[in-house]
Amino acid sequence: MRSELDLELVGLTKRYGDTLAVDAVSHLFHAGSYCCLLGPSGCGKSSTLRMLAGHETVTDGAIILGGRDVSRLPPARRGTAMMFQNYALFPHLSVIDNVAFSLKMKGIDAAKRRASAAEMLARVDMTVFSDRLPAQLSGGQQQRVALARALITQPQVLLLDEPLSALDPFLRIRMRAELRKLQRELGISFIHVTHSQDEALALADEIVVMNEAKIVQAGPAREVFQAPKTAFVARFIGSHNVIALPEGKFALRADELKLAPPQGAKLRGRVTGVEYQGTHVALRITIAGEQELTALLTDKNFFGAPKDVGEAVGLDWDGQAAHALSA
Repeated sequence: MRSELDLELVGLTKRYGDTLAVDAVSHLFHAGSYCCLLGPSGCGKSSTLRMLAGHETVTDGAIILGGRDVSRLPPARRGTAMMFQNYALFPHLSVIDNVAFSLKMKGIDAAKRRASAAEMLARVDMTVFSDRLPAQLSGGQQQRVALARALITQPQVLLLDEPLSALDPFLRIRMRAELRKLQRELGISFIHVTHSQDEALALADEIVVMNEAKIVQAGPAREVFQAPKTAFVARFIGSHNVIALPEGKFALRADELKLAPPQGAKLRGRVTGVEYQGTHVALRITIAGEQELTALLTDKNFFGAPKDVGEAVGLDWDGQAAHALSA
């Protein structure tokens, strides 16, 4: 069902000279959802986000938010707010003044804007740092300040451009949990650009996969992971093998592959690599046509009957595990 706060892209296009960065993209983002735009570098996801924010002009098409075309409005009048990849905090302003800055630009008096900024800092657990300068904060703390600054304008949609990419792996996992919790508390739409499949799967209600300036698949996170439509999506979303046989091309999750005796197995191959991953062991196996597959076995299953590089193996899977791919 549609909502009056939905965000819709209608034939959204961006050209830089002769380069087509976003190619007539159309999509409906439901109000109150967490959506990740996922794709490789240069696929058009960041250009799409910047057009939503008003930081890039729209070459063609429309951006409809709350039933109105905001495509040509300045950023402050759109109902969106942007959290930048580098956080873009003012180095000479304190944390609380950074957060309050947009309210100052709107002419809101000092006491009211500081009260609003203090409330936002409390929401992101940064109250005790309110008088510090950005240089006195860690990367994760700077991110929280940038988040508070974006949210103080009470946007209908928060736009996040690779917000976790500068953080170390441990902090990245912690911060994505905090982002998801905050989105649920606020109830507004988050649109989050990332090239990390793990990040998208952990955060998103909906994943929109982009490649070569187009949306190639969109849907609930589990649906996109379980049923990729193309070989590109299967490979990019991760944990899938793309297998080409005379009868057609299909995707098969690495954890659905089972080792079997070579005689009578659906596929036969040779082990070319063994990688211990703690709870699992990843086996690289080369089959006919020099196709390299990955079988992900539990630690217990692998070490119960270990395989060595060069050893011949058979591969089987349950009948419903293979998923046909379109061209």
